[in-house]
Amino acid sequence: MMDTLVGRFIDQIKEANELFSGKTIKPSGDIRAVYIAGMGGSGIGGDFVATLGRSVASVPIIVGKDYEIPAWIDQHTLCICSSYSGNTEETLTAMQSMMDRGAQMLCVTSGGRMLELAQEHGYDCMQLPGGWPSPRACLGYSMVAQMYALTGKGVLPNSLPAQIAGAVALLEGEADDIKARARMIAAALHHKTAVIYSTSPLEPCAVRLRQQINENAKTLCWHHVIPEMNHNELVGWKDERPDLVAIFLRTRDDLERNQVRTDICKDILRDLCSGIVEIYAKGTGPVAQSLYLVHLIDWVSVYLADMRSVDAVEIDVIDRLKAELADA
Repeated sequence: MMDTLVGRFIDQIKEANELFSGKTIKPSGDIRAVYIAGMGGSGIGGDFVATLGRSVASVPIIVGKDYEIPAWIDQHTLCICSSYSGNTEETLTAMQSMMDRGAQMLCVTSGGRMLELAQEHGYDCMQLPGGWPSPRACLGYSMVAQMYALTGKGVLPNSLPAQIAGAVALLEGEADDIKARARMIAAALHHKTAVIYSTSPLEPCAVRLRQQINENAKTLCWHHVIPEMNHNELVGWKDERPDLVAIFLRTRDDLERNQVRTDICKDILRDLCSGIVEIYAKGTGPVAQSLYLVHLIDWVSVYLADMRSVDAVEIDVIDRLKAELADA
């Protein structure tokens, strides 16, 4: 099932581009900050949009993943609530607090209570296609929807969504190579724990890889960011750890000093872990590079799930948590 969902990623981006490129967004009041609320597979789109917009957005874009919201949110804050189902407990709680503060609201959802609230109060809503069984498989929808929403609100320039067509062409041209690379990477991770490193511009990709290994392959891993890890975690690499594989997510556009740091870290870790996996993003521009890595990462997690003989779709332990929370 998950392989089918991942296989539809390119078509999902195309569909999202068609759905949201012409979406009419209501004029806003004075926007001084953007706050994006979302959890798990519904929240990762916000991570990408905030990072992609960091150097071009007209105001700060902050992502929150909790019940509570920051004290500074007010009528000058554009709040984006992202929940594929529309029923995510934490996000709905945060949404109510935003509404109570008089924030400017925009919803990204396929239905549920969130869609009802958006319709009841006349909020802008980027309604996603329904029927997908795993919110984490809908990143293309949520990421593209939020890019167009923020473009429509004047927070992001048209140059970001304009890169989507190039990303689609890249993914279509690299489809077979992406799968082949993903199989090799998954084989290197089998029976190992992945330790994932990236620079800040690629941190959403590192988070995506961590989350997909967790949910699809049903195993643990962790991630950190260069250069911050050079000031703490690097010291933890003291003993030989044959159970670990270090993964470096990179682009040729990484800041030169961070490229030097990454190369040195590779040399330090090479003799301490069982292997180094270096993944360079292909494509021109941050949108294409990010979507390339996402598609590669998702296939890695699917192939790793196959090697571990686990069902990539099932999330029984999360279902148990939700059931017990409902009774608490």
